[in-house]
Amino acid sequence: MSIAQAAARAMLSDALLPDGAGLQRLGHLELELPLDRVIKFVSVGLPLLLVCLAFAREISLGPQISCFPPSNFTIKQASYVDTYCWDSLMHHEFDGDGNFEERSLWVHKMFPYSLLAMAVLMYLPALIWRQLVMPTLASDLLFIIDELDKSYNRSIRLAQSILDMRQNTKNPLTFQAELQRKRYFEYPLLERYLQCKQSSYFLVSMLFLRGFLLLTFMTAACLYLAYFHLSAFLQDEFSCFVRTGMLRDQSWVPELVQCKMIGQLVFQVISVANGAIYVLLAPIVLFSLVRLFVWDTSFISIYDVLPALDLINRRRLGCPLNDLNVLLLFLRANVAHLKSYGQVRALCTLLTEYYNLCTLLSSVSFCPLILLSA
Repeated sequence: MSIAQAAARAMLSDALLPDGAGLQRLGHLELELPLDRVIKFVSVGLPLLLVCLAFAREISLGPQISCFPPSNFTIKQASYVDTYCWDSLMHHEFDGDGNFEERSLWVHKMFPYSLLAMAVLMYLPALIWRQLVMPTLASDLLFIIDELDKSYNRSIRLAQSILDMRQNTKNPLTFQAELQRKRYFEYPLLERYLQCKQSSYFLVSMLFLRGFLLLTFMTAACLYLAYFHLSAFLQDEFSCFVRTGMLRDQSWVPELVQCKMIGQLVFQVISVANGAIYVLLAPIVLFSLVRLFVWDTSFISIYDVLPALDLINRRRLGCPLNDLNVLLLFLRANVAHLKSYGQVRALCTLLTEYYNLCTLLSSVSFCPLILLSA
C-alpha cells in the first residue's frame, strides 16, 4: 500500500462522525426562527416594560389626579376628595338645558391594565405555535438532521470502499462498472420524506396564522393607543361630583370639584412609544411572511455532492408555499446541530479545485469521493 493510499484511508477514517444522541439535541433545537423570536420579544416585552413603569409610578405617587377643593377643606378632606375622585373617575357637567350629565373616564385608569392585556394578546400567537407546532417540528428536525449526518457517514464509507476497489482493480473499465454498482449505498428515505413534506401545508399555514394574528393584534393595539392618546389630549381635566353619601345634605360642600389628571403626559408618551414600535414591527412581520414565497435552498444544496443524497437537483420544487420550505428555514437556524455541515462545506470548497477529476466518471456525484480517495 502506498503512502498516499494509507494517508487517504486514515483521512477517511477520521472524517467519520460519531453517532449522536437525538434526545440530547431535542432540548437545544431552535424551534422558532430568529426573526420570529425577535418579533415576539419586542411585541410582548415592550408593553410589559411600559406597564411596569406605569404601575411603579402609580404606586410611588398614589392617585394620578390633583383636585382643587375649597379653601375651607382640611388636609384630610382634600386627600379624601383626591382618592374619591380617582376611584370614581367620572366627569360631571351641565348641558345647555341645565340637565346633569356624567361621562366615564375609566379609559385613563385602565390604561396600565390594557397594556398588560396587550402583552397577553401578543404572546397568544407564540403560545399557539408552542403548543400545536413545536412537537411536530421538533420530531421532523431531529429526523432530518440525523439522516443528513448518516448520509455523510454512508458517503465516507462508500469512499473507503472505492479506495479499496481502486487498489484491487487494474482495468479502468472494470473499475467504472463496479463503481456504478455501488449505487446500492443510496438511501432514498430522506428524499422521499422531504418529497412528502413538499405536499404538506401544516407548518406554513401555522406560520401564516401566527403572522396574521400578530398583524391583527398590532393593528387593534395601535387603534386603541390612538384613541387613548386623542382622548387624553382632548381632556385632562374633569369635574368630580363629591356631594354623595354623608355629604349629600351638607350645603357647605360644593357639588363639583375641578380635578386634573397629572399622569396623562406620561401615559401619552407611553402610548406613542408603544404605537410607534408596533408600526415599525408591522413591515418586519410582513417580511417574515413574504420570505415564505421564495425557496431557500442554498443551505441544503451543498449536501447534493454526496452520492447517497440528492435532495434538490433532481426535483422541480414548484410553489414554495409548503412545509419543505419551512423546514429548510429551520435547518438553517439549527446548523449548529449538523455535525456534518462543516465537513461537507469544506468538501465543496475543495471540489472546485479538483473538478477535472470528475471527467473520469460518468456520474458527477462521485467526484467528492474520488477527491477524498486521491
